[in-house]
Amino acid sequence: MEEIDYETAAPANTRRGDAEREHASKGAPSDPYTAGGERLQKVLAHAGMGSRRVCEQLIAAGRVSVDGVRVTEPGIRVDPAVQEIRVDGSRVLTDPDVITVMLHKPAGVVTTMEDPEGRPTVAEYAERYLKEHAAELGGPERAASLRLVHVGRLDAETEGLLLLSNDGELTHRLTHPSYEVAKTYVAVVKGRVGPGVARGLKRGIELEDGQIAADRVVIKDTAPGASIVEITLHSGRNRIVRRMLAAVGHPVTRLSRTRIGPLALGDLRPGAMRALTGAEVSALQQEVGL
Repeated sequence: MEEIDYETAAPANTRRGDAEREHASKGAPSDPYTAGGERLQKVLAHAGMGSRRVCEQLIAAGRVSVDGVRVTEPGIRVDPAVQEIRVDGSRVLTDPDVITVMLHKPAGVVTTMEDPEGRPTVAEYAERYLKEHAAELGGPERAASLRLVHVGRLDAETEGLLLLSNDGELTHRLTHPSYEVAKTYVAVVKGRVGPGVARGLKRGIELEDGQIAADRVVIKDTAPGASIVEITLHSGRNRIVRRMLAAVGHPVTRLSRTRIGPLALGDLRPGAMRALTGAEVSALQQEVGL
């Protein structure tokens, strides 16, 4: 598949602002040092930001802040339970109970926590993930106390990348219209899709609920009976990709979401799940301004 054009957010050095001050001597009023705390590089490593060596390099490069203070001493001790830690301006989740999971939702699974018709739901996948990872979450009882919910929706017959999370602020921003994040889909459609159709989708078309335009359209393959189209857009309207392609005469026969902002589905198979890495969470937070 062709590489998707995506500009990742630059390190947020320019967003640190006056609130982030150079770390002075231990014990100064602005000093984030916490007696009896954990070493900062250990906290970062446990949060998935890389090995301890990599985390030491992040600190030494001035890319880490604690409570708004830029820290350059790797050995500083902090309390991750109460202090705000950021890398390149993005918060680091140091609470092990805060989880965001990537699911390759299979077709036929509904994006609800329960379904009166008895169809399989993403809630079943969330429960399965917590059970399978109970040991690393502090045991079966602790895992059972957690609840992952879907971030946004995919219609029942659409497969692909869906997030499950208990990070309330991240979920809010990813689903709120004012923080629309680019999403990429690959669609198998009826008929031969020509360059004029792709240009028209980028210029914009009129639907019953208003005009809509794609950010990017790539014709991956085409034949008289069917074509494969990759489409990227920011809109979160219901069934928007299916409606756009139907409106230009190419109904969708199969649809998969392959990307949300900086996150790519990659080779994750249908029904499989994995926790986001620390770097992925940071990139996603940058995308929505956290």
